Parts: sequence; C-alpha cells; structure tokens
Amino acid sequence: MRLAQYQRKKFIMPLFLIIMLVLAACGETKSTANSAANEETQQTNMTKTITTVNGEITIPVQPKRIVAEEYIGSLIALDIIPVGAPGLTLKNYYFKDALTGISDIGDYGAPSTESVLALSPDLIITGNGDNYETLSKIAPTVVVPYGELKNAHEELTYFGQLLGKEKEAEAWLDHYDQKVADAKAKVDAVIEEGLSFSIMEYTDKETYVYGDNFGRGGQPIYQALGRKPPANIAEEIMEKQWAKLSEEVLANYAGDYIIMTSNSRTVEDFKADPLWGTLPAVKNDRLYVWPEERSWYYDPTAVLAQVEELTTWLTNQKN
Repeated sequence: MRLAQYQRKKFIMPLFLIIMLVLAACGETKSTANSAANEETQQTNMTKTITTVNGEITIPVQPKRIVAEEYIGSLIALDIIPVGAPGLTLKNYYFKDALTGISDIGDYGAPSTESVLALSPDLIITGNGDNYETLSKIAPTVVVPYGELKNAHEELTYFGQLLGKEKEAEAWLDHYDQKVADAKAKVDAVIEEGLSFSIMEYTDKETYVYGDNFGRGGQPIYQALGRKPPANIAEEIMEKQWAKLSEEVLANYAGDYIIMTSNSRTVEDFKADPLWGTLPAVKNDRLYVWPEERSWYYDPTAVLAQVEELTTWLTNQKN
C-alpha cells in the first residue's frame, strides 16, 4: 500500500509542476499581450503640438482616421490610406486603385462638412486654407498651402515627420532617388545637355507655359531629370511658375523639346497647325502630348511614374 502511494506521489508531483509552469506561462503571455495592447493604446492616445500656417495645433501622434483633401500621393508612399478623400482624387490616374472603397467627401476644394463629420476623423490634411475654420471644428486640421513643399524630398520628409513615418519616408526616398538617377543616366546618354525643354498646356482658348513646381511635367523634367527651360525665359518662368502665352510670343517660350498637356490635340494636329507646325520642336518630332489626367499631378507617387513615362519617350528620340 505504501509502495502504491509512493508511486502515485511520484506521478502527481511532476504533473503538478507541469501544470503550474503552463499556468505561469499563460499568465506571462497574457501579461505581455496586455502590456503590448496598453502600449499601443497609450501611443494612439498620445498627442503632439506642431506649428502650421494657422499657428500651433495639437494632433495625434499616430492618427488612425485621416481625411485627406490633398497630398494623398505622399500618404500612399508612406503606406497610409485615408478614410476619406475628394471624388476627383479617387479617380487619380496614378493611385485610384489604392483608394478603392475610400469614402468620397465631395468636391475638391469644397468638401462636404457632413461627409467629413460622418467619418469621425482624428486628423484632416488639406492644401486649402479657406475651409480651415469649418474643418478644424471637426478634427485637428493641418493646412499645407500649395507650392510650400517644393519637391518629393520636402514633401515625403514633412509628412514622414508629421505622421511618425520617418523611416518609411527615408526608405521611399532612397528608392525614388535610385529610380531617378537611373532614368537621368539613360536620358543624359541620348539627349544633349544644352537642349532646352518647355512645359506647356494647350486648351481650345489658351496656351500656358509652366515652371518646375506646377505639375504638367515640370517636376519630372526640371527637378528629376535636371533639364532646363530656354535660357531667355528661364528666370521668369521659374519665379512666376506659369504664364499665359499669346501667339506673338509663343516661339520665345518654345524649347528644343516640348512636353504638352492637351485633351483635344494630338502630335499630328500640332504638326498640321500653321503656327505650331513652324516650331522646331514640332517639326523635329520633339513634341510629347499627354492628357491632363496624367500630367496635372505633382505628388511624389505621380512624379516617379511620370519620370519613367517621359524617360521611355526621350530614350527613343533621335537627338
């Protein structure tokens, strides 16, 4: 009898120890999970104060529900998808697929207050200060005026710091710089350095010329690929960024290459035109025509895609 009791004790004691160890491990795992959850909650609830054009404002350190009227291309580059954006932006050629299912907040520049409010945002990002008073009553609102951020590096760096995504911004910009360097090397190998480029837009009523920070191809051509406008108008156009052209001065603004935005005309149409057909860029097949849905955008995501598109065309040109 004593032997049986002894054997039972030998079996029960190790089993008891195993059970205690399992329970302790479960408790530790639960404690670790709770600690991680508490840390995440604390980070979510943390705020910071930033300086904007509207003074100092307090925003979440890790916003979870962003409504973005502008700068969505930068958010996407940082792997941030907003909960709401203007309907026009949701159709953006370069990132419409990434925004599938995102709520439409109404017109670009004049979003619906009701639509924004319904999304319960914890941060609003816009380039339009006109709506600040209304939007800031819904959630902390950061206004970054158009043109304040001059290039992809400034834009990604700013939003990386704003949203706690510094490492993601640095990684994306490293990728961007490598892609741009590769593209520039290809273009430089086939296009003489001294040949000038003009960034233009043709509508049924007007013709415009642009600088390096107004879309239409200025960012990829002037900033990324390092090309220059005609020397006689370079200072003017880089300072003013845009100008409306009359027929009398058109030739003065036309470079050796023209990157043209037009929804209504093709290269052949320009060649057949009595005025445009006399310009060297048009006669020498150095005219590139693309629609506004591809040329208007200037965010880092769009610019990188535009660099690749224009590089493909330029490297197939005969210098």
